[in-house]
Amino acid sequence: MVRKKPARVLAERGARGNNRRVPARDLGPRVFIPPPLVFIAGWIVAWVLDRRLEFAIDGAGPTIPQVVIGGALSTAGFGLMAWGIITFRRRRTPVVPVQPARLVVEDGPYRFTRNPMYFGLTVAYVGIAALANQAWPLVILPVVLFVVSAAIIEREERHLRQRFGAAYEDYCSRVRRWI
Repeated sequence: MVRKKPARVLAERGARGNNRRVPARDLGPRVFIPPPLVFIAGWIVAWVLDRRLEFAIDGAGPTIPQVVIGGALSTAGFGLMAWGIITFRRRRTPVVPVQPARLVVEDGPYRFTRNPMYFGLTVAYVGIAALANQAWPLVILPVVLFVVSAAIIEREERHLRQRFGAAYEDYCSRVRRWI
């Protein structure tokens, strides 16, 4: 029976299976947490807190303006996220942050923010909280954004700096991380 090598070992081997190490820039950002899962985890924590101590945005229930604003934010957030994904796919660079970037994408929503997918998830998260009339997700949101920034964005940016150097630094000087 042939034992499979762990993925990490395979990633470190050269194209012909020799023991040459692949440079860190070719391994990708090494993000092991799917970004949407961080936002979902925030909602789960908020749900648990809400079961212990209900915390609604409006005790009388969602108002019409709240529903309109929540719907608009959710739609805009998911739309921005989709635009970012479509832009990556058109440029043939990986969307999932475990794979190495093929290039620095500077068009589409990446002209305005370096992280339109995460920004879109954040806007949608706020919109869903408004629609659901839930305040706990908003209280938890800073923690969610800290985790996204520290565990995901920092690793991605380190990878992009290693891989693209001055080209990525130039892009960072022109475009903000969020907005």
